Amino acid sequence: MLVPWKSHLRIYPVAGWEALETRLMAEGGGQPGIAKFVRYVVGGVVECSVDKQGRILLPPDLRTDLRLTKDVVVTGMLDWIEIWDKDAWVAETQATRDNFDEHEASLSRMGIIG
Repeated sequence: MLVPWKSHLRIYPVAGWEALETRLMAEGGGQPGIAKFVRYVVGGVVECSVDKQGRILLPPDLRTDLRLTKDVVVTGMLDWIEIWDKDAWVAETQATRDNFDEHEASLSRMGIIG
């Protein structure tokens, strides 16, 4: 399932997408602004298939809306895959790198860093 997500696309396996939809239905009703999020994300979801060469076709409207140009970055995110415009990816990773200290407390609580 191909999903618009703010500044990039997310790709979920069908089971993962269905779990997210179920959670949105079960827990989203009391969350402020969730209807707008659902309208944007669920309204823009596209079921895509993989061709014989392992490629997926990104719909032109999603490519345009998210400014996906010729150069993109595909990255795995544990439970989903993200597709970014290369320039947006560079800006996002630079911002994360610049603010890496903000993540250390959470990583420490998770036991990932000491």
